[in-house]
Parts: sequence; structure tokens; C-alpha cells
Amino acid sequence: MRFTIYHNPKCGTSRNVLAAIREAGHEPEVIEYLKTPPSRETLESLIARAGEGARGLLRAKEPLVKELGLDGADVTDAAIVDAMMAHPILINRPIVVTDSAVKLCRPSETVQELL
Repeated sequence: MRFTIYHNPKCGTSRNVLAAIREAGHEPEVIEYLKTPPSRETLESLIARAGEGARGLLRAKEPLVKELGLDGADVTDAAIVDAMMAHPILINRPIVVTDSAVKLCRPSETVQELL
């Protein structure tokens, strides 16, 4: 099975998930999404495949969420995607992609569902 991880090496959860994938015998494609943000098409595909809407992949604890007014219940997925494209730090991590699933692996133990 192929794995891709949208990773932030400064994030402990992201590092733990990457280590778990490797310990299970897989070498994932590692995308440091702050250095190489996904295209809009890729981001929209990740959101659709994860099945929880754009808010499901939004890093809600990021202060920028409140500053941009993204914390309101009436904010559309399109507005959240626009903000994520302009500010990739708003994309939560780690996002793990396999041939059959996309999952935000928070807490890190969540990755076990994919292994």
C-alpha cells in the first residue's frame, strides 16, 4: 500500500504518525505542506475524500482562524479553502493518504486505522 503524509516536521503529532507508518514497514511520500502547499484541486480532493468538509481539515486552534473570521458556523467550505490556499498553516496535520482513504491523524493513534 502506498502512503502519502502531509507533514510538518515541527509538529510532534506529525512526527509520531510518520514514525508509526515507517515502523509498520512503509516508506511514505512526505510532503512538507508549509514548504510545498497542495494545489486547490489537491486540497479540494483531500477534503472530499476525508468526508468531513473543509472545516474537518481546518487547524481550528490556529489564531489566524479567529482573525479571519473562519470560526463562525456560517463560513462556507469555499471560504475555508480560499483561506487555506492563502495561509497553508490553516491546514491541519498530519493528513495521511492511502489508495483507499484520507484521514487527519489526530490523535496520532488514528493512523493505526490505515495500517
